[in-house]
This record gives sequence, C-alpha cells and structure tokens, in this order.
Amino acid sequence: MKTAVITGGAGGLGRALARALLAEGWHVAILDLPGDELEAVRDLGAEASAWPCDLTDENAVRAACAGIVASRPSVDLVIYNAGITQIGIFAEMEMSAHRTVFAVNYFGAVHVAAELLQAVRQSRGTHLAISSVAGFAPLHSRSAYSASKHALEGFFRTLASEERPFGVSVHIAAPSFVATNPGNAQERKGGIARPGSASDGIDYMEPDAAARIILDGVRRGRAMIPVGRVARLAWWINRFAPALYVRLMERNIADTPR
Repeated sequence: MKTAVITGGAGGLGRALARALLAEGWHVAILDLPGDELEAVRDLGAEASAWPCDLTDENAVRAACAGIVASRPSVDLVIYNAGITQIGIFAEMEMSAHRTVFAVNYFGAVHVAAELLQAVRQSRGTHLAISSVAGFAPLHSRSAYSASKHALEGFFRTLASEERPFGVSVHIAAPSFVATNPGNAQERKGGIARPGSASDGIDYMEPDAAARIILDGVRRGRAMIPVGRVARLAWWINRFAPALYVRLMERNIADTPR
C-alpha cells in the first residue's frame, strides 16, 4: 500500500485530498497542529494516521517525519498543503506578519521536504506543493502571502530539476479561492487568517472539487496545475498580458470591501 503524507491535512483542502487518496486505497499520514481537528482524522478510517506537528518547530518536524518513515514501508507522495494567509495593505502591516507567514508557508514545507527527501527518492515518488494564484501573479492586500507562495514555487521548481535524476516528480498546484474556512475572516488577528476565509474572494471552489483537479493533474504528469476557472484564466492572462491581469485583479479584488 502506498503512503501519502499531507501537511495541514486535518481540515479544508488537505482533508479533501486525504479523503480522495483514501478512496483510492492509499494510507494517508496527516501532519497538523494538535487539537480536535487532528483527532477527527481518525474518523476517516484505519488507513488515516494523525501526526501532531507544529511545522515552525524543526525538532517537531524531524520527529514526526522520522516516525512516519519508520512506520511505513514507503513514502510515495508528499503534499505540502499547510498554509496561512495574511490580508492587509503592506503599509499597515507589522513586519512580524511576513515572518509568521514565511515560517509556515515556506520554511514549514522546506523542513518537511528535507526530512522526507531520501524516502521519496527511494520510492521514486512525488512531491506536490499546494501554491496559489498568488504564487505566480500579484494579489492585492496579500503581499506576505504572495511572497511566500512565490518563494515556495521557486523552491519546488528548482527541486524538480535536482530530483529528476532520482526518478522523483515534482508538481505545483495553484488554486484560486477554495472555500475551506468561509465566514472566519473576522477571527483573524493582525491580518493572519486561514486560507479560504476572506470576504474578497471570487468564484470560490469546494475543497473536494479542487482535490479532484489536483490529483488528476498529478496523474497526468502536469508540472503546473492551475485549479479552477479563475486560476486557469489568471495563469494564461498573466503569462501573455500581465498588465491586463493586474487591471482585472485590481477591479475584482482591490475594490472589494473587506
């Protein structure tokens, strides 16, 4: 039985990806913060295992990944899904917000990749990074989030080149807006929020639909997987008419009341 590791897999898109993989006969090891949400992972079935882990704690990441490697015959797929967003104008932000977002979105993924690199090489497996439209294009009021996702994509694009000789594949999925935490935007402190909670999002997708598109893209061997209508349009417009993309983005996002 193949094993997938999913960071931030206890809820939202991560949980939807877990459900889809479990239905296909995988074992799914879920890394997430300790709490009721992670404990509920056990309700997904016997082949879902919960691994409490704060991704900003290198020792905790090392211990959790070592435990997964020791308990499973192989690690075939690692999905770097854990993330937070930050909603607010840069001029009004505390610098600590950038550090907080990067600690989770970028360094959390890099730490896990470092610990599982050899295991994925041994299985000739797959790394799958969950980025965002903000990872390849500007997104108003999300400078820290966009910067962290740009960094994430740069890391995994380079990793793809380095790991190809070992038979390892690397994919990047870029959803637009996924309805993972609707209505929770008002709970954020200092602009930090869980993705999928903002009131200025457009054309929200359901997590299960996003998960199906992502996993289908991996099966098809697509290095870059725009997820949903908005993401596909953003990908093409930003590539061929970046000034037009900025105008459309600002019309739809910057002018939306929050």
